[in-house]
Amino acid sequence: MMKKRFYVISILILACGLLNAQNWKNPSEKYKNAYKKYLNASCPVPQDTIKHFAYFSRDRALIIDHLFLFESEFEGAQIMYSWKDLEPIKDQYDFSIIKKDIDYLKRFDKKLFVQLQDATFSIKYNAVPNYLLTDEYGGGAVMQYNDDKEPEGWTAKRWNEKVQKRFALLLRALGDEFDKEIEGINLQETSIGVSSKTDSSFTEMAYVEGIKNNMLALKTAFPNTKTMIYANFFPGEWLPFNDKGYLKSIYKFGENIGVGLGGPDLMVTRKGQLNHALSQMHEGRFTVPLGIAIQDGNYISKTGADKDYEEDKVNKKRKNIVPMLNAFAKDFLKVSYMFWANQKPYFEEDVLPCLSNK
Repeated sequence: MMKKRFYVISILILACGLLNAQNWKNPSEKYKNAYKKYLNASCPVPQDTIKHFAYFSRDRALIIDHLFLFESEFEGAQIMYSWKDLEPIKDQYDFSIIKKDIDYLKRFDKKLFVQLQDATFSIKYNAVPNYLLTDEYGGGAVMQYNDDKEPEGWTAKRWNEKVQKRFALLLRALGDEFDKEIEGINLQETSIGVSSKTDSSFTEMAYVEGIKNNMLALKTAFPNTKTMIYANFFPGEWLPFNDKGYLKSIYKFGENIGVGLGGPDLMVTRKGQLNHALSQMHEGRFTVPLGIAIQDGNYISKTGADKDYEEDKVNKKRKNIVPMLNAFAKDFLKVSYMFWANQKPYFEEDVLPCLSNK
């Protein structure tokens, strides 16, 4: 009798386990099909309240006589300026290139959106001023490494308090000069390839606090201008399974102090992006502006960092996903800003025809 009862209980437990396994859903795939709702979007995209900017990275010279200047749907240009270029010598600021770009864009009734660079994705270029690369500032910057432990660029030591103070002084000087003169200013992405193994001064919590200090300094320096940070990933955290609250705290902090939020790489089919910046934007209720960037590779659902991204192998009969990306950003993310990378041939062949009402 006992054996029979044990057998029945075992069968029930097994049946319940199989049922639960069938009903279990992988939380990392929560939004994997969200983009499919927007596959039928077509060109031209309907007019909406999103402010569209053409993104030129550090190639500011390319704005001269560019086609976007003659399209009313584009509010202006987003250009990246490195800390090194703006403060070549300690306490000696040179904002002449920003002034030139503002003046040129004004001729076409366009505005400038500044992206401030303190990190790079090239080992050949460090965006931090040379004076910071001393013992006084803990070296000022450190090499970044990818998941394969290969060097991939540099980043300012955002977790170092002395570096933060110098960065705050730069922001204050920029704000004194350009508050109300530009459309907005954003800090680069929070994702960096650094850990305590690659830099002994690094800790995860110090990094999170450093990002918040930089955000507060940004808002203080630009009280009358749209401010934003690209908050996408944090070292030591991977959502949804390894959630330490880092990314969520940044989105909450931004909303509390009035700093806009967003990220690079509008990747609507990739779980990494979907489970981090995109899910935070979708699930939150924000009064601050949200922004998303379509960067190199995104026009064919890749990023510039992908090892299988080979531009010369792209099918020339590719599908134009710009209308889908725009619809996804508008409805799913509810963004106020979109920054479209000036990448050939996609910007001319895909973006402009879709955003033009001519």
